[in-house]
Amino acid sequence: MSSGAGAELIYIVAAIIGVGVVAQVLADRFRVPSVLFLLSAGIIVGPVGVGLLDPTSFGGALSAIVGLSVAIIVFEGAFHLKLNKLREAPSAQIRLVTVGAAISLVGTATVVHFALGAAWDLSFLIGALLVATGPTVITPILSVVAVRDRVGAALETEGIVNDVTAAILAVVMFEVVVLTGEESFALAEFLSEFMAKLGTGLIVGLLISLVIWYVLRHVDLSRENAPQNSRLLVLAGALVAYAVADFFAKEAGIAAVATAGIILGNADLPYEEKIEEFKGDITLVVLSFVFITLAALLEPSDLFSLGIGGLVVVLAVMFLIRPLLVFVSTTGTRFTRGEKLFVSFVGPRGIIPASVATLFAFRLQNTPEIPNSGAAATTLIGTVFLVILVTVVFEAGFARHIAERLNVIPMRVLIIGGGKVGRALAERLEDRGENVVLIEQDESIIATARDKGFTVHRGDGTDTEVLRSAGADNAKIVVAATGDDDVNLLVAQLADSKFDAETIIARANNPDNVDAFEDLGVRTISSSLATAWAIDNVIERPALSNWMTELGRSGDVQEIEVTAKDLVGKTITELDTDLPNGVLIALVGRNGETRVPSEDFTFQQGDHITFLGRKEAVRDAIDRCHPR
Repeated sequence: MSSGAGAELIYIVAAIIGVGVVAQVLADRFRVPSVLFLLSAGIIVGPVGVGLLDPTSFGGALSAIVGLSVAIIVFEGAFHLKLNKLREAPSAQIRLVTVGAAISLVGTATVVHFALGAAWDLSFLIGALLVATGPTVITPILSVVAVRDRVGAALETEGIVNDVTAAILAVVMFEVVVLTGEESFALAEFLSEFMAKLGTGLIVGLLISLVIWYVLRHVDLSRENAPQNSRLLVLAGALVAYAVADFFAKEAGIAAVATAGIILGNADLPYEEKIEEFKGDITLVVLSFVFITLAALLEPSDLFSLGIGGLVVVLAVMFLIRPLLVFVSTTGTRFTRGEKLFVSFVGPRGIIPASVATLFAFRLQNTPEIPNSGAAATTLIGTVFLVILVTVVFEAGFARHIAERLNVIPMRVLIIGGGKVGRALAERLEDRGENVVLIEQDESIIATARDKGFTVHRGDGTDTEVLRSAGADNAKIVVAATGDDDVNLLVAQLADSKFDAETIIARANNPDNVDAFEDLGVRTISSSLATAWAIDNVIERPALSNWMTELGRSGDVQEIEVTAKDLVGKTITELDTDLPNGVLIALVGRNGETRVPSEDFTFQQGDHITFLGRKEAVRDAIDRCHPR
């Protein structure tokens, strides 16, 4: 390579990294996934735009650079996939990566075949590539859209596992079906190749991760530089796992780094936080490089050549195939309708389809013995990039708006204690749409709660770090509901002093402790007194007691603050005309005083209203008086 060419590459790489950092800053500023800015930047600075970046300058090294970059990105995503996350929605996750992947493969291939007139082998190749969503697009979305843990876990698991599935499926499909040119589909040969590559990746990933784990746990890496050496060892291990697996079986490297990432991420490594920070920074750099470079490779003619058929494929993938596979995969789970729709409309495609499709297109163009190889290459890269562009722009770009519209970004509620009281409370809160996390350390209770579909964080609720890792920094409500009053008091005091929850409540099992709790400023519910009140209500107020039992199912009572500016100065009578049928204003509060309002009560900013009525009507009344 001449010195002039070397200098040009330096300028190109520096420009890519600079543009990538700017894209990341803009993404954080506007609270949208960074992928949207990275793709836009690549198109703008590439040959189609102002021409500052020409990816062909990298020559044949580009595919190797992209491959290693993808390895780091997949490893980073897998490293963050903790086993406790995998337990949040196990049935949904398993079905998304099996039944869901199969529906995506067959459905996409069928649409491509009939909409674009592509041969079945090419159609299934495109279908295999578009199975993948991937951590490259899902992680940036989840960083700005704080969905429930079960939703995030399902999306992350699907992204990581289907990246591996799509990469290996596509390579085997390309080598066994497309390159051979055979008209008959050799299923046995296909499955044999697929399992061989997958098995190679799993074995290599397991062996490399075990070596890294042993070194980090049992070898003195020097006291002064141990954190740095640990970071470098993990990064080098990921790259070595990719290269070794890829040497033995092409594209098995993706499975290897995913396996190593999951194992090491759950191995309780020393300096794990430092490793995660380092990998996060490296991932941002390579993510920027890969997306900007591949976007710069895009030729508009490849997209326009698809015509109306390309638009049909995109719409079918987004609005037919994706919702179908999501609803099938989440049937019988605790996913709400809004959560199912959110997962359905947030499935952008990422790096794996883009990088592998680019590689395949080059190979097709350089294999003239395959009939119509040039047209096949254009169809392949055009379809894949069109789906990536549209899904990233609309699904990743508007993910937060979609989540807000579907009301799937609730504040977190922490309940310390996963026993009968904690689970009963969690069920009622989840029925009202809250994002509830139980904190428990008893393994049998954890198993019971998870079997019932609850999100459970294992740990001691009196440990500040356990509370923080469970989401206390973003908690709206913290409830100490264990059977030990000392634990409940300590939890309440920690939540009050260390975190900024709106409401902190403790359960008092011994009624003699209520006064002591409240003297310390802890809002307290006495188990025995609450039971006595409930029995008294059944005796003296049976109708009210029965109705209260159904709260959260058919009826509801909610207290909210008046934030709608147009209500200031209005009376109860005037507000009544705006409210739906089936809801009453039971109480109003002002300056700490609560009373049953008269008809001429006039609202002020900050007043509190308690609504009572049918569940749907109460929700509509809240939206009127306390708009989001």
